[in-house]
Amino acid sequence: MLTHPDDPRRVLVERGDLDPLALPAELRGYEIHLRATFDWGRGYLTNPHPDLGRAGSVCPFASASLTRERFFLAVQPGVPADVREPAETLRFYRDWFLELAPRDQPSAQITTILVLFPDIPADAVESLVDGVQALLKPEYVRMGLMIGEFHNGPPAKSGLWNRDFRPLRSPVPMLAMRHMVPTDYPFLREDPEQARVYLELFGDQVPAQLRDQVERERAVGTP
Repeated sequence: MLTHPDDPRRVLVERGDLDPLALPAELRGYEIHLRATFDWGRGYLTNPHPDLGRAGSVCPFASASLTRERFFLAVQPGVPADVREPAETLRFYRDWFLELAPRDQPSAQITTILVLFPDIPADAVESLVDGVQALLKPEYVRMGLMIGEFHNGPPAKSGLWNRDFRPLRSPVPMLAMRHMVPTDYPFLREDPEQARVYLELFGDQVPAQLRDQVERERAVGTP
């Protein structure tokens, strides 16, 4: 378990911390949500899915992240009135993430923080979780990061390889952050500014399967 040096109320939970006696008192009531999320990571993210539309696991980095203990969970209790409070929470964890995993560190690409919102009622999950993701994505991208929304709605976004697959289903509402990687272009291409940031970072590392698309869209000015 990691405790933020300036705010001891903020902790990042690792898989080995799930003994109830090891958790801080304020998190013990959320052990079931933490455990469900780790189980989802190991059982869903690290495995193939028949509807995924490609070979390999749902998330290519999840197995290494879990195995090497770079898969961190935070809990944000309570029900926010609107997106402003959870947005500030995510900005806090974003800054901590950058301290824990600078891009030039070998483990940066497999590091992730998932911020859980277990108390948000089902009828408010979509507006709050999806709303925070939409609000913060431009900020995150400018810093070379990605932010993703997950809940049991599930979120409306479809898979890249199967438009009928909705891959962002999770047992607990959450927002996840990680470093941007070369395969992220399809998630950024529709916004010229976000595509520009991608090309600044990965212009010489575009994966082979994306090069034609990137070059075609650059030729017509998008981005």
